[in-house]
Amino acid sequence: MPFIRKYTNDEKLQQDVNKLSQKGVDKDNVYVLAHDSDRTKRVADNADANTIGLNEMNLKNAVGNLFNKKGDELRTKLKEVGLSDVEANNYEEEMDEGKVLLIVTGTDNVEQILSDTPY
Repeated sequence: MPFIRKYTNDEKLQQDVNKLSQKGVDKDNVYVLAHDSDRTKRVADNADANTIGLNEMNLKNAVGNLFNKKGDELRTKLKEVGLSDVEANNYEEEMDEGKVLLIVTGTDNVEQILSDTPY
């Protein structure tokens, strides 16, 4: 199950990505997703994170997304990283409202790394 955190502030998301990088989290496990693909790309580039693209999606879903509405495409991407239909719907609604998602896969202690308390 991936770690997901919602952001309204792109700079805060970028700071958190930097924290993950400093603690040795593999950048291949760090993704950014927003409703607006330009924003997704901009935030991912600034934070040196990834977007969920063709490499992460199986071909059937990637091709299907070429013809889907944006909401369907985002839900499919969320399911590709391990979310259920219900979770994907909920997060897609959050992105509808302008939130950006930080998604971290294959890492257990993300919450601890991102907490502001030193350890």
